[in-house]
Amino acid sequence: MDKKNKSFSPYFTESDAEQVRAAFLAAGHLEGYASITELIEAATMREVRRLRRRHNAGRKWPGVPAGALRPGRRTREELRQHYEKSA
Repeated sequence: MDKKNKSFSPYFTESDAEQVRAAFLAAGHLEGYASITELIEAATMREVRRLRRRHNAGRKWPGVPAGALRPGRRTREELRQHYEKSA
């Protein structure tokens, strides 16, 4: 079992954050989630597994250390340029 040693925080719009909290309060206990963090981690890892199946033959990617990513969001144009360079 991997230990949790490096973390990051997802950012949500106010409206999305309200929906996350509402979903947790309404159904989190029914689905077995002990915290909002647990709900967000489970949802994120489901998406990561989907992306691995679709884009990496289901295999895990090499890990990326904390601090290696550019802070903030990339624009769609930046993403397009990034993927064109790496193709």
